[in-house]
Amino acid sequence: MKTLSPGARGSSNGVRLRNDIGRRATAGFDWPWRRGCGPALNAAIAGHPVGDEGPDLAPLRAALAADGVLIGARRIRLGDEAALIDLRTAATPANLARRRASGAARMIARLLIGELGGDPAAPLMRSTSGAPLWPDGFMGSLAHDDSFAVAAVARNPSVAGLGVDVEPAEPLPADLIDLVLGDEEKRLRQGDEVARRLVFACKEAVYKAIHSIDGTELEYADIEVRRDEGMASLMDGRRLRLATLAADRLIAVAIC
Repeated sequence: MKTLSPGARGSSNGVRLRNDIGRRATAGFDWPWRRGCGPALNAAIAGHPVGDEGPDLAPLRAALAADGVLIGARRIRLGDEAALIDLRTAATPANLARRRASGAARMIARLLIGELGGDPAAPLMRSTSGAPLWPDGFMGSLAHDDSFAVAAVARNPSVAGLGVDVEPAEPLPADLIDLVLGDEEKRLRQGDEVARRLVFACKEAVYKAIHSIDGTELEYADIEVRRDEGMASLMDGRRLRLATLAADRLIAVAIC
């Protein structure tokens, strides 16, 4: 069976299965997802493109404010690779595009850390798994597509897991529909191919949030997205809140 596997494009704190898209609990601790994750966030926010930085994130930031989560976006630019400090991997022409995207995401993350009262010069180096090393008291998630990078950061001890994903506002490839979507998700999104891509983004964000807690490996079929309710659930009973934005980019945030 295929799983959402580590490593591919832009999931610096998580994992992604990209292939045909072109890149393609601890005993004694009461994790928040065991109790449920509280009221759903705004399920789907319609956004509008603003300037060179992509969609206006103000509505999404407002939806995330109650959890103390901040989000930002940046168009990936020449020179952004300088923002990535990675002593384990030599910079080569072959990995330049990925380093540039990772650097752009870290630039956003550092700004958000500063906004939350932390050190805006935090190095955010990579761990042995490739995940960013966050300052004490912070957690975050990074992602990018070919053009934009996003970061979500929290400084809230009640947030156990956080994941973010960004996708172009394009249809989910037909040969991935059966892999990514369950029967109910296909029925609800029939005729709206871009919405199906947003469900994919939600599942990517959910994976990252859960993986950051306990390293759980998930398949797409393990995750049910109820975007209209602002909620996702796993087959083992865990639940996460979702907030999404649909504009010229699709952005999904999962919180547990």
